[in-house]
Amino acid sequence: MSIISKDIQKAVHLLTNDDVVAIPTETVYGLAGNIFSETAITRIFSTKKRPFFNPLIVHISSIDALQNIVTHVPEKAKLLATAFWPGSMTLVLKKHATIPDLITAGKDTVAVRIPNHPLTLQLLEQLTFPLAAPSANPFGSISPTTAIHVEQYFKNDIKMVLDGGSCSKGIESTIIGFENDEPIIYRLGALALEEIEAVIGKVVIKNKKEQNLDAPGMLARHYAPKTQTFLVDDVVHETKKHLGKKIGVLVFHQSKCDDFCIEVVLSDKASLQEAAANLYSAMHHLDHQNLDVIIAERFPEKGLGISINDRLQRATVAL
Repeated sequence: MSIISKDIQKAVHLLTNDDVVAIPTETVYGLAGNIFSETAITRIFSTKKRPFFNPLIVHISSIDALQNIVTHVPEKAKLLATAFWPGSMTLVLKKHATIPDLITAGKDTVAVRIPNHPLTLQLLEQLTFPLAAPSANPFGSISPTTAIHVEQYFKNDIKMVLDGGSCSKGIESTIIGFENDEPIIYRLGALALEEIEAVIGKVVIKNKKEQNLDAPGMLARHYAPKTQTFLVDDVVHETKKHLGKKIGVLVFHQSKCDDFCIEVVLSDKASLQEAAANLYSAMHHLDHQNLDVIIAERFPEKGLGISINDRLQRATVAL
C-alpha cells in the first residue's frame, strides 16, 4: 500500500501526534516534524541516519512567525526576507532560547525559511508549531524531488508522503548566515548568487566545512548516487576511459554520447533553471540503471550553474 497521499488533514494529525511526514517544497521534499517534539526530531535523525552535529532547517508560514524563532534580524536579512520569502532562501540567525538545541546542533543560531509551495504553506498555517524538515532521503544520498523518490527511500519507515507533485526548483535552498551582521553564503542553492547580490551587494561564500557546521548542507560529500560518479569538462574524452563499462552520462543541453551510453540531457533549451529542476530526478534515473559509472558534465560557472556544479562536485569522485 502506498504511503503517498494528498490528505493535508492526515498530515496535520500525524505531525500533531509527534510523528514525521514527508512534505513537498519548491526545492526538494523534506522529512518534517514538530520542532518542539523531541520524539519527532529524534525520529527524523534516526530515519535519515543523519548525524546530530548537522543542524536542521525550521520552516515557518510567514515573516511574522520569525519573531518566535529568532532574537535578532540584521538589516540585510530583512532586505533578503522581503525580496525572497516565500522562496528558496534559508537565513541563519540568532535563535530564541525556546528553540531546542537538538534542532541547531547546540549552536546559538537557527536556520529558518518560508517554503514557496502552496500545499506546505497551507499545512504550516494549520499547525500550531513550525516544522523542521531536512531533505527526505537517507543521509548523503540524492535528494528527492518527487513523492515517489521519498517512497522508494522510506516506504517502510514513515507513514505518509504529502504529494505536492514535482519540485519546481529541484535543488536545495541557498543558506545565508551573518557574521557581524554581514551576510555569508553557507550553502549555494536554488537562489542564484547574482539575485542575492542584486539586493544586498557582494557576499562571501563559505560553503564547505566538515566539523562544527554553521548550517546544513556544508559537508563535502553529499547528494551522492550509489553509482561511482565523475564531474568533468569533457564528457566525450572521459567516456573513452571507460569503454566496455555500462556508462551513464549527464549533460547540460547538447547530446554528447554515442549509443553505448545512457544519456540524460537536462535542458534542451540550455536553461539553467530547467537543468536545476531536472538534476536530482536525472540522477535518480541513472542511479537505478545498474551502471558502472556516471559521467556528469561541468556547468557554466554562472547563475544556477554555480549551484549545480556545487551539487555535482559533492556527489562525485575527485579525478
